[in-house]
Amino acid sequence: MSRHTSVRPEAIPVLTGPLWSSGFAEASFRRGSGGPMLPGSRYGDLETPDGDTIALARGYTGRVVGRSGQRVGGLTWHAEPGAGACFPDGDGWIYVSNSDVPLLGGVSAIRFGPDGAVRSAYRILSGTDRNRTGEATPWDTWLSCEETGRGRIFECDPYGEHAAMPRLAMGLFRHVGAAFDPSRTAVYLTEGEPDGCFYRFRPEEWGDLTTGVLEVMVGGPGPGAITWRRVPNPAGPFEPTREQVEGAKRFAGSGECHYSGGLCHFATAGDGRVWAYDAENEQITVLAGPERRSAVGGVTAGHVRALVIAEYGDGTEMAILGEDGTYTPFLWIPGHGGSEVAGPAFSPDGARLYFSASHGGGSSAASLTYEVTGPFHR
Repeated sequence: MSRHTSVRPEAIPVLTGPLWSSGFAEASFRRGSGGPMLPGSRYGDLETPDGDTIALARGYTGRVVGRSGQRVGGLTWHAEPGAGACFPDGDGWIYVSNSDVPLLGGVSAIRFGPDGAVRSAYRILSGTDRNRTGEATPWDTWLSCEETGRGRIFECDPYGEHAAMPRLAMGLFRHVGAAFDPSRTAVYLTEGEPDGCFYRFRPEEWGDLTTGVLEVMVGGPGPGAITWRRVPNPAGPFEPTREQVEGAKRFAGSGECHYSGGLCHFATAGDGRVWAYDAENEQITVLAGPERRSAVGGVTAGHVRALVIAEYGDGTEMAILGEDGTYTPFLWIPGHGGSEVAGPAFSPDGARLYFSASHGGGSSAASLTYEVTGPFHR
């Protein structure tokens, strides 16, 4: 993989579901208890740049940059957009997006000029299975994860100069989350099984994921001290990765994970818990239980404290959480029988936000990829 020295802000970690309620529990946002909070009660003046698909607060503008099944930049945009990220590209930038399609998944990329015009679009990974989640590496490549029983991780070049490569040393299992710990030169990995494991991959050389040691967390049920044991054969063709180490600690359906400040957070859907692994002290604790579950997620960026994505029964709201804890909504996506937001990422200068939304109950034909521009810095 080529190395593109980056001027982009810190990599944008993604927090999903109950991680929001644990990580930002003291935020000033409090949703009313008297039913759905409709857009007009929060937003004031609204604009709808694409029919009635999304509504934006005054000062924000938006456009559709990709529609599943239609051409963008010379490429037919993929169905079921998943995780995404932005990368610097000279005077412009690149947005990459996973495709959560069985057997025909992969990753597509859109290259933008300095004025936001689409310069081109191209595939950086093809022919893979259920590429729902992913993570940008500290060295400006993209990890695309297969969420299948023997799922692989592919390291992709967002610039389209080199072929994507499978990183089999990182294990074959139902990959859901990946989080980088530069201080310990490790990558933490979650597994989306009802009794999934939690892994740590330590590459032989930081910046090269070709070879290294895959370990699985070992410990008793619940919080407490843990140890790590090496997985003998991460790409074992006969014995699943998750069954190779006796005593591996089990979690009830882990989701995406996020590392910062020495802690790796992840949520488990099966029991509604939020876990924190303390890498310094080799301890794992429970930060929140089912009573604090929330259908709210967010992404942190160097330009704002957080981008918050709140999913309600009647739609989805996006807001900026300021340094002072103020909560400022700027976008509303009506429910239309169900909507799912995926792949939120800021451009390197923090002025534009990209994400995809599947409208109409998750129909791939209704998947749109948006760009929203506005005063995120404020």
